[in-house]
Amino acid sequence: MKSKLVRVGIGVLGWTATLAGGAGVALHFSRSLSRVLVLAASGAPYLMGAVFIGIVAFAATRRWISAGVAGVVVAAAVWTQAPLYVHRSGGVDGPAVMVMQANLLFDGADPGALVDQVRARNIAVLTVNELTPAAVEGLGRAGLDQVLPYRYLSPGRTAAGTGIWSSYPLSETVEYDGFVLNQLSATADIPGAGPVTVYAFHPVPPVFGTQVWADELSRLRAILEQSPSDRPVIVGGDFNTTYDHRQYRAILSGRFADAAEQAGAGHLVTYPTDKRWPPLVGIDHILVAEGCAVAIETVDLPGADHRALIAQIRLNRGRQ
Repeated sequence: MKSKLVRVGIGVLGWTATLAGGAGVALHFSRSLSRVLVLAASGAPYLMGAVFIGIVAFAATRRWISAGVAGVVVAAAVWTQAPLYVHRSGGVDGPAVMVMQANLLFDGADPGALVDQVRARNIAVLTVNELTPAAVEGLGRAGLDQVLPYRYLSPGRTAAGTGIWSSYPLSETVEYDGFVLNQLSATADIPGAGPVTVYAFHPVPPVFGTQVWADELSRLRAILEQSPSDRPVIVGGDFNTTYDHRQYRAILSGRFADAAEQAGAGHLVTYPTDKRWPPLVGIDHILVAEGCAVAIETVDLPGADHRALIAQIRLNRGRQ
């Protein structure tokens, strides 16, 4: 009797885990703007991971048909996540540029720590979100303007502010109207690559309203699609969306690629860092067109609630 109960319990565990994995796969492809489903999609990889428990449970009890079903779910889960783990950079002969993306949590991030990272990593292009006037002053006192002397900033209250710092001259600066938070672009003149368009984006989170969130992501995609096709593009931002959101992957359906995916870096979790538990989701991204990310990693940013991203990007050689 006891062994039968154990067998039943293992079966229930196996099917629960398999259904959780199937739910993760479904969320990866979901078009729904239901707030619950959009937020749940952020955790899709964790749900997918549960199916491995299912296949072990079924194999242990020799339920081979059930194990086969779980195996199909495993295959689907691996198919959705594998692109993040396959290194695809190469074939680009232009200059290498170090890029950093950081969310400053208003003026909470330690400006000295950020500037130290910029110096130590030879950062040439920096995009920031949640940039307040106080943060601009703090970064200036910490020496950021000496390291990256060119800048295009639109600071704001709380989360609205956005900025671009560069070691290369900036021109063609644009601030895009109609967004809740500030969205910027500028053109950096990078030796060996020519003019390079740099975007700093920060769409609203889905908790603000999933329809607004989806509309802003769609509009940012349209902006990127209209960027000059004859030059490299670098995009940094807190996109408030993960790789498992269909709306984010739509941005990657054209000439743009996620730096983490190009470098085969896997899931780079960046948020939240101000809790008792470690960061769980990757909502900060660096995108590239006409170039390839050679490497990318996350780094701690004391005082912020995000980890920063640092990527080495090799750009296509352009006109001089």
